Amino acid sequence: MATEDAQHTAQHTDASASSGRIRSFKNDPANFLAESLGGLVNHHPAAEWHDEGFLGQRTPIVTKDGKPAVAVISGGGSGHEPMHAGFLGEGMLNAVCPGLLFTSPNAVQITEATNWADQGAGVLHIVKNYTGDVMNFKVARQGLEGEVETESVLVADDVATALSSADDSDSDTDSNDDGPGRRGTAATILVEKVCGAAAYRGDDLASVAAIGREVAENSASMAAALAPGYLPTSGKDTFDLTAGSMEVGVGIHGERGVSREETTTADSIVDRLLEPVVEDLGLGDGDEVILVVNGLGGTTDLELNLIFGQALQWLADKHIIPVRSMVGTFVTSVNMHGVSLTLTKASSEVVELLDAPTQAPAWPKSLGTGTEFSAAHQVFEEDLPDEGEENEWLTAVVERIQNATDDLTELDRLAGDGDFGQNMDAAFGSVDLPLKGEDTALLDGLAHRLFVRAGGTSGAVLGTMFREMARGMDGSDNSPKDRIAGLNKGLSAAVEAVRDLGGAKPGDNTLVDALVPAAEKLAEIADSAESFEDALEQTYKAAEEGALSTREMVATKGRASYLGDASKGVVDPGAILVSWLFGGTGQVSDFTE
Repeated sequence: MATEDAQHTAQHTDASASSGRIRSFKNDPANFLAESLGGLVNHHPAAEWHDEGFLGQRTPIVTKDGKPAVAVISGGGSGHEPMHAGFLGEGMLNAVCPGLLFTSPNAVQITEATNWADQGAGVLHIVKNYTGDVMNFKVARQGLEGEVETESVLVADDVATALSSADDSDSDTDSNDDGPGRRGTAATILVEKVCGAAAYRGDDLASVAAIGREVAENSASMAAALAPGYLPTSGKDTFDLTAGSMEVGVGIHGERGVSREETTTADSIVDRLLEPVVEDLGLGDGDEVILVVNGLGGTTDLELNLIFGQALQWLADKHIIPVRSMVGTFVTSVNMHGVSLTLTKASSEVVELLDAPTQAPAWPKSLGTGTEFSAAHQVFEEDLPDEGEENEWLTAVVERIQNATDDLTELDRLAGDGDFGQNMDAAFGSVDLPLKGEDTALLDGLAHRLFVRAGGTSGAVLGTMFREMARGMDGSDNSPKDRIAGLNKGLSAAVEAVRDLGGAKPGDNTLVDALVPAAEKLAEIADSAESFEDALEQTYKAAEEGALSTREMVATKGRASYLGDASKGVVDPGAILVSWLFGGTGQVSDFTE
């Protein structure tokens, strides 16, 4: 059977390879798990591989007093890393049985691990409520024929597949005709931690099992995904999901959700997940809980931290108190872009066991204790004047930028890192129009916003440019002649300051390719221009030509330079923005079509 599975997997992989859909690092699919486990063992501080098919703790399985301890074993299909192997180590799991990808370990593996781990104090099996897991752990216990004293704890925390009937801790609820039963998901690691800590402090087998069951029975989870997982062995997504949709109630074996809904905001998703969890546990005002925000493999830390903040706020509104919290990637569905939220009723003993030290590398060094959330906005004083006459020139400049940030981002994505438009939106998006006041004060204020809000290369470079323009126009009496002279002085200084800042010169495919010709043109016509508007119009034409010239250049400065020839054929977005200082429609399409 194993050979047939390997051949079947290889066929799928070959098919996906020919279609160019491979998105995983691998060699022969048949060796994928063995090679992955080999790498894991060699960097895992507490694990050693046993040829019988399990990972065992390197150090003796003893209590903190050095006496033989209850051994705690878990396992399941691979693809959920760091669960389970990452949680192997003194104070948590003592042995782990890994199955093939999304496939339960077999009974022989579990039996061998149980015999090896037993120190005479008994062995506890922690089992996720999936058909194969339940069945094989049960067969393993039957095969021991009383040689080892065992207990088992069934984890069934997924409210998406909850049944109205109570689950029997020794039964396979997946086989119930009324539905699939409650799956075992992220609460598993909490059960593993409290059981491992209880065994390490010297509890007997019955006591370790009892605290594990307490946590399992008082935990509930629910998950949602914005994109499916991708199986490295088969080269296929675990399910299909259309753009703009999310799966609510997904499982850790790549199962699609119990409902497909329109993607919405993070706070709405948190509400969608936590509401049934709280209802399932019967939580109310003043109840204390453990909160786990878990990434399903393809979710960034930025997103998980954001979700955590929203969950804290949601719980605060319900007067539910998270006395401990965990945020990270703990129980995955390979690389699914999703998140699960778990709540566990807290008791002083459970908290003590969760806080106990462990050598398991994937367990956080410390758990969160904060209960209040507030967004971490950077605060700075607004430097833009709000009195005086409308400044038509700078109002038009900001309006062009505000209306084009999405297009600028897309253009930057083609030849850079795709953040330019977003940075410009951060600097200019919240500016109220029309702008009022003199050129110098407004340019100074806009420079400050670029430095503080935009950040990155674009913020530093454009902030410097606006600052030098402000300095050049300082002292102007606002007459057309003075404004032209001041802008001429400012642009010349801006060229030198920007070139000194980043080292860019004309031909490097940067905003300098528009800035230099603009400065040169204004210097040429400064004395002959009929009006300030006329000077801007002539300067715009030179800047526009300079920006368009970047289309055939290979970037040698900035992040686009990392792409080499790939940057060729795309107009530099910074150069387009420089041209808009002097005129234009504010349409990126003027430079791309």
